[in-house]
Amino acid sequence: MTESDAGRPPDPCVLQLTVGADGRRTLLGGPPQTAGMRSGVVVLPPGGSVGRHTTGLREELIVGLEGRGEVRADGAPPLALSSGTAAYLPPHREHDVVNTSDRPLRYLYVVAPVAVEPR
Repeated sequence: MTESDAGRPPDPCVLQLTVGADGRRTLLGGPPQTAGMRSGVVVLPPGGSVGRHTTGLREELIVGLEGRGEVRADGAPPLALSSGTAAYLPPHREHDVVNTSDRPLRYLYVVAPVAVEPR
């Protein structure tokens, strides 16, 4: 980003949903590419897991594209994830995404900063 780009709003763009050899791809990496949103696509092999992590000061939407799995969030029953479904995670929620099927699980995640800290 150059000094002349500072304060300029992000540009519209098209994003490819292909993944790398590690089964992941960042689509939007936050500023200056976006106003604060981050997103990516993940493919988990059968039985695979993305690993426990937290949303921190962000909220997250996980959108199932192919396969079946679960979003396992602290304090909630497992949330079924498949093509045509999405799971929402509020701020400060530790969670994991697990492939529970015998086929790859492909999903898109969108993470956005919280404008106002929830009560």
